[in-house]
Amino acid sequence: MAPFEIDVVRLAQDLVRQPSEQTAAMEADPAVLGFVRDHVAPRLEHYGLRPKLDGMGNLLVALGPEGPRPSLALVGYAMTHPGGSMTTPFSGETVDRVDGPVLRGRGIAEQKGALAAGIAALVEARDWPLQGRLMFILLTAGETGRHDAIISALAALGTKPELGVVLVGTGNAVALGNKGRIDVDVRVRGEVCHSSTPWAGVDAIAGARRLLDVLDGLALGGEHAGLGRASLVATHIRSFPEATHTLQDEVHLTLDRRLLPGDDPAAALAAITKSARLDGPWRIEVSQGPFMHPAELPLGSRLLAAIDRGCAAEGLASPRRFWSHGALDAGYLQALGGEATMWGPGDQAGWHRPDEAVPLADLIAAARAYRGLISAALIEDAVTPDSRRPRS
Repeated sequence: MAPFEIDVVRLAQDLVRQPSEQTAAMEADPAVLGFVRDHVAPRLEHYGLRPKLDGMGNLLVALGPEGPRPSLALVGYAMTHPGGSMTTPFSGETVDRVDGPVLRGRGIAEQKGALAAGIAALVEARDWPLQGRLMFILLTAGETGRHDAIISALAALGTKPELGVVLVGTGNAVALGNKGRIDVDVRVRGEVCHSSTPWAGVDAIAGARRLLDVLDGLALGGEHAGLGRASLVATHIRSFPEATHTLQDEVHLTLDRRLLPGDDPAAALAAITKSARLDGPWRIEVSQGPFMHPAELPLGSRLLAAIDRGCAAEGLASPRRFWSHGALDAGYLQALGGEATMWGPGDQAGWHRPDEAVPLADLIAAARAYRGLISAALIEDAVTPDSRRPRS
């Protein structure tokens, strides 16, 4: 088994120690942009790669020949959940546990562990005789819940990858698909007055409460064999004016409508709009927020076959398959006509938690698995590590 040029664990520690938290600025946050531009890009340059940045600050690397050949994209994320209540979220410390040592830190189980493994595999493939195009994309997204960053990155690359892996923590299991999502913004309007005389106004909070009860009864369609049923929940609520002793005349709601593969987002929005009505004095406005595509990967897909061959070449078992209720960019890659999955080290149950961690063994196994996939997908008849030797 060939050793990695990069120490994957040390790289993961280094990435965690560079905060790139989600803020209201989203992809334009200076710390996120700086993480990509000032930290990851110079590291890749040090290893002989030539990263470029697009107009949103996404990092792009392309190796291998262009044209009508196989193509594979590894898609990572720079932005993490805020440190929040996690103690020492950016120390990158290793901790010994009963089942083995782990690396702690914000984002290590969600984005940065998989990112480190992906970078290690990318550096390994730098001098391989690739028979197709390998793209490495580090997005300034990660917590935004929209496809804006990958749309920008693929436009800058000028191509649509045939195969794609979203580098995110899945316990090293391969996602057969995931739900999509449409955010729905709702405004319930009333009439302001002093709270000592509530009969003089129209209470927008009371209207929002009644509206949520109405939406609880909305039919959401059928059931998917792997993903179950769609869901509709409120994820944000805020009322105005922000003043004491005042009957509120406006409530903002954000609804999270999960989508199954094959669901029409326009139809889902129309159904909510039609149902968002009340008898009474309230006025209700409905508009669409961010949207993410669902995904579904056929069991006989080229991508799954390449993953299994690559893992076998690295002496690893075929990864477990699962279905994800979360939405990232695999759905967008599939909407472009490719095959895509989410796959990486880190338990999804640990995302955003104050004890977020990833086993060191899982980090190293993920880097080997990604290395195997690159070989299987982009080098003809590549079935053993020896066939990946660089050209002399």
